[in-house]
Amino acid sequence: QVQLVESGGGLVQSGGSRRLSCVASGSIFSDYSLAWYRQPQGEQRELVATIVPSRNTTYIGSVKGRFTISRDNAKNMVFLQMDSLKPDDTAVYFCNAYRLTYNGRFEEYWGQGTQVTVFS
Repeated sequence: QVQLVESGGGLVQSGGSRRLSCVASGSIFSDYSLAWYRQPQGEQRELVATIVPSRNTTYIGSVKGRFTISRDNAKNMVFLQMDSLKPDDTAVYFCNAYRLTYNGRFEEYWGQGTQVTVFS
């Protein structure tokens, strides 16, 4: 079992930066792939960035070059550094952890979300 708690959301002016944090507890953090999703109001949740145990990362096209995902396994934390923010980045951001266990079971956990609002 993994519990995830996000922090760092808030109001930010267009062009500004924000760093989201997510702390995990309850399991072997380094075994999990980690991700940030976001969900604008009235829209579907979308995957923003992932970082796997090897620390390889992926990003959706709209945030490439502006957002950076990173992890600190010693602190059981994952981060999303968001730079050059745009109003279109306004959403609730969710932390996600997932893995395929040795016996083939897929485990996935979600945080409660943190609101990021970018104003122009």
